[in-house]
Amino acid sequence: MNPLLKKFNTPLSTVPFSEIRNEHYLPAIKKGIARALEEVDLIADNEELPTFENTIVALEKAGSDLERSLNVFFPLLSANADDEMMGISLEVSPLLSEYSSAISLNRKLWERIRIVYDMRDSLNLDVEDSTLLKETYDSFARSGALLEGESREEFKRIKTRIGELTTLFGQNVLRELNTYEIYLTKEDLDGLTDDLIEEAAHAAAAKGRDGEYLFTLAQPTYVAFMKYSSRRDLRERMYRLYTGRNMSGEYSNIGIVKELTELRASLAVLLGRQTYAHFSLEPTMAGSPGRVMELLCSLRDAYSSAGLSELEELRQFASQLEGEPVDITPWDYSYYATKLRKAKFDYNEEELRPYFKLDNVVSGVFGLATRLYGLTFSERTDLDLYHPDVRAYEVSDSDGSYIGVIYTDFFPRESKQSGAWMTEFKPQWIEPTGENSRPHISIVMNFTKPTPTKPSLLTPGEVRTFLHEFGHALHGLLSQTKYASLSGTNVRRDFVELPSQFNENFLTCREFLNEFAVHFETGDPIPSELVDRLTVSGQFGAAYACMRQLYFGFLDMAWHSITSPVEDVARFEFESTKSVRVFEPIEGSLVSPQFSHIFAGGYAAGYYSYKWSEVLDADAFDKFRSEGIFNQAVASSFRSNILERGGTESPAVLYHRFRGQEPSIDALLRRDGIVG
Repeated sequence: MNPLLKKFNTPLSTVPFSEIRNEHYLPAIKKGIARALEEVDLIADNEELPTFENTIVALEKAGSDLERSLNVFFPLLSANADDEMMGISLEVSPLLSEYSSAISLNRKLWERIRIVYDMRDSLNLDVEDSTLLKETYDSFARSGALLEGESREEFKRIKTRIGELTTLFGQNVLRELNTYEIYLTKEDLDGLTDDLIEEAAHAAAAKGRDGEYLFTLAQPTYVAFMKYSSRRDLRERMYRLYTGRNMSGEYSNIGIVKELTELRASLAVLLGRQTYAHFSLEPTMAGSPGRVMELLCSLRDAYSSAGLSELEELRQFASQLEGEPVDITPWDYSYYATKLRKAKFDYNEEELRPYFKLDNVVSGVFGLATRLYGLTFSERTDLDLYHPDVRAYEVSDSDGSYIGVIYTDFFPRESKQSGAWMTEFKPQWIEPTGENSRPHISIVMNFTKPTPTKPSLLTPGEVRTFLHEFGHALHGLLSQTKYASLSGTNVRRDFVELPSQFNENFLTCREFLNEFAVHFETGDPIPSELVDRLTVSGQFGAAYACMRQLYFGFLDMAWHSITSPVEDVARFEFESTKSVRVFEPIEGSLVSPQFSHIFAGGYAAGYYSYKWSEVLDADAFDKFRSEGIFNQAVASSFRSNILERGGTESPAVLYHRFRGQEPSIDALLRRDGIVG
C-alpha cells in the first residue's frame, strides 16, 4: 500500500502527493536501498567480462526505486516539512551515507569500473558515454575506492557524520527562524509601506492579537522592513535578531560549523588532498583554489574603490537628510540606499509593485520562454499538489511535443525554508528503447503574500528572483541527455548558475516588460519613464552588492581551506573576510552559523560560483544585446549548447561553442558601471 514503492500511475506519471504520508518515507527508502544494493551486487558479481553496458550503464540505471522516494522526500523536506519529516531526515541521512559508502567501497564493482575505464580508448564511445564513464570512475575514486583497511572505515565514518551534521544544520536554521515573532504597535510603523502594514496586521489577527502588528524574519518581510522603517532602533533590533541566529541556545550551529569543517578537512587529507577546497574544486571549471582566489581577488580589486565611493556618497546623503553626521551601519544601509536611489533616479521599487501582479509576472516569465524557445505552459488542475499554494503546468514545445511539468510554489509558510530554489521530482533521461522520459521540475520561492484586499504584488527584486529560478527550471526542462546523472542542472557547480543568472538580464529589457507589466487595478501599461528609471538605476549599489558576495566567497574558501581546527568561529570569520568587509564586525552577528549554502547545501568551497557564473552570464547576454535579445538564432544556440546538454560535455567546450570566444570579466564590469 506504500505509493512510493511502485511507479506512479497518474497523469504524466506525476507524484501522487495526497496518497503519500510521513510513515511511507522511511520504509520506502529502506526498501529502495535494499533493492539498489541487490542490483549493484548483480553488477559486481556478473561473471561476464566488464563492458560499458553491463557495468557503467547498468550502474547508472540501478537504484530507480530509491531515487523515486528521495525525489519526493527531499524536495518536500525543504518546501513543506513538519517536525516529523525533520525527524525522519535525521534517520535517513546516515542510511544514505552508509548506502553510498557500500557502493563506492565495493571492491568487485570498483574493479569492473576500473577495467572498463582502462580500455576506454578502444571502446569507440560517443561524447556522452565517455563523460559518463569518466564521471563514474572519478566519483568512485573521490569516494574512497582507492582506500585500504582502516582508512576505508574512517572514510565511511566521516561521510556518515558529515551527512548527519549537514542535515541538522539546515534544520536548526529553519527551526530558529520560525521562533521569531516581533509584535509592534501602531506607533512603531513609521515609514513602512501600506502593504507591509496590512500583512503584519493580518498576521497578528490570525494569532488572536488584534490591534497589533506581527513581523517575522521571513526574507520578504525582513528585507522590506530594513528598507522602509524610519525607526533606527527597530532596524537595529531586526538586524541583530536576523544576523544573530543560530549562535547559541537549542538551535546553535557554532559547534556544527567547527566539527563539520574539521571533518571535511580530514576527509580531504584521507584522500590525499591538501585541503577540502582542493578536493572539492577538482571537478569544476575553476579546478583549483588558486583560480578561485584569482577571480575573487580580481573582482575585489576592481570593485573595492567603487564600493568605498558608494558608501561615502551614502554617508554624505544620510548626513544631509538627517541634518547631522551619520555613520552608516549595517542596519542603515538598505534604508538610506533606498532613499538615495529615489533621490538620484526618482526610483522607488514600491512604485513598480502595482505593475508586477504575480499572475501577470507568471504570464510574462513563461512568455519569455515562449518567445525565446517556443515553449507553451498549460495549467493542469487534474494533477496532485502538495500544498494549496502550489500550481502545476504542462510544458509543450513549439511542435506540440511534451517537454515536462513545472510546479510553482511562491509564498512563505512555517513549513518552508527561506530563500528560493529550483528542484526536481523527476529528472530527464532517455531509455535504451529510445523513449525520452521527461522531467518534473519545481521552483520554490518566498514572495510577498496577497492580503485580503490586494493580490500578491512583487518588487523588481522578487521578479528578478523568479527569472533566476525559472532559468534553472529551463535548464532542467529542456534537457536532452541519455543519462539522468548528466541531465539538467547536473553540471559543474560553477556552471550551474549560468542559465539562471543569464535570465535575470531580461528584467531591465523594455521589450520584455512591455509584454506583461500592467497596473493591477487600471490595466495601464508600465510607464516608459518607470522602465527607464529601473534600467538606469540598475547599476546603483553594484559595488556594494559585489563586495557582499565576495564576503561570502572569501568566508567559504577560508572555512574549506583550514588545515587545523578553528577554536573561535567569530574571530575566524572576521579575520578571513577583512579585505572584503564593508562594515566593521558587529558583536553577536555572524554569517557562518546561518550559511546554509555551504554547511547544509551543495556549495562547500563553491560559493564563488555565483560570481564565476555572473562573469559568464554577462558575457553571454552581450551576444544577445549585440544581435537582438529575442534573436531566434542566438536563442536556439543557447538552448542547444547550454540548456539541452546538461553535464554531457565540458562546460568550457559548451560555452565556447555558443559564444565563439572565451569569457572575460569585461562585460560584467561594463554592466555594473565599473568601467565605461
